[in-house]
Amino acid sequence: MKNKYWLLIVVLLMSLSINSQSILGQWKTVDDKTGEEKSIVEIYMKNGKVYGKIVDIFDPEKRDLPCQFCEGADYNQPILGLNIIKEMTKSGNAYKNGTITNPEDGKVYDCRLKLDEDDVNKLQVRGYVAFFYRTQYWIRVN
Repeated sequence: MKNKYWLLIVVLLMSLSINSQSILGQWKTVDDKTGEEKSIVEIYMKNGKVYGKIVDIFDPEKRDLPCQFCEGADYNQPILGLNIIKEMTKSGNAYKNGTITNPEDGKVYDCRLKLDEDDVNKLQVRGYVAFFYRTQYWIRVN
């Protein structure tokens, strides 16, 4: 009987560990140049792919702005609620093959998302153009 309880405890602990290593959930965006906290992005899975939408903007003057520089279906859509991460697929310990949009200038970049190796509460968000890239570290919202 004791063995069953130990097995149950081990399984529960393993499931907690696996969940804490997921990129899904809410993340506080931090500007890599200024260190300013800007927004909260919720990363979620839909039809086997990962997406991220802006669910909160900290600067009250920017909360109601449209994405005036975005193109296509995102043009002039409210930034609050905008899907900025699209169609990411798992590749090893990262998510790739999707895009991320910078709503401030409408530019779209190839994207890679990866949990920080030393801290699963930090998400490495990297946008690429050819061989050039820019990296931000977002902080998990508990």
